Amino acid sequence: MSADVSNTVAIRRVRDPFGYLGNMSPHPVSYHGAGGEFATAEALFQALRFPRDSQTREEIRAERSPMAAKMIAKKSLALMHVVPRSAQDLENMRFVLSLKIVRHAEVKNGLLATGDRHIVEDCTARQTKSGLYWGAALRDREWFGLNTLGILWMEMRTRLRIAMQGATGVPEQLRLENV
Repeated sequence: MSADVSNTVAIRRVRDPFGYLGNMSPHPVSYHGAGGEFATAEALFQALRFPRDSQTREEIRAERSPMAAKMIAKKSLALMHVVPRSAQDLENMRFVLSLKIVRHAEVKNGLLATGDRHIVEDCTARQTKSGLYWGAALRDREWFGLNTLGILWMEMRTRLRIAMQGATGVPEQLRLENV
């Protein structure tokens, strides 16, 4: 994946300028199909990997720390019914991001304020299989990795712009009601 580093929005730490785009940011999301309120997008995303009535899903929902929620999911890998990095996992992430945008105006407005810049989850410090799937790493002023999270954010940004223009004849997958 090649992108102009100077024209890139890098998602790194929560306290950094674009930290609100990270799943660890303190933006609660609600989804009653998964048990209600979750402290972070990361917690809901991890919970959605488990069966609806599972104890693991409830443990994750009750967790206040996004990293602790992720660790609960990791230790319960054998109980997952959604395979990490599968098509369903991708759809779950898309859904979680849409919930975050709908609930938090500052996330929606911040996303729109990124303009046309390329959005990358910077996983340079953690170049794992998962890291390079959801994000990308910087080497010699070039990004490498799939950057799936960044691509989803740019897709959401496009959907929001189209919806705000009140466009008709918009393809189904880009309609705001599907965000």
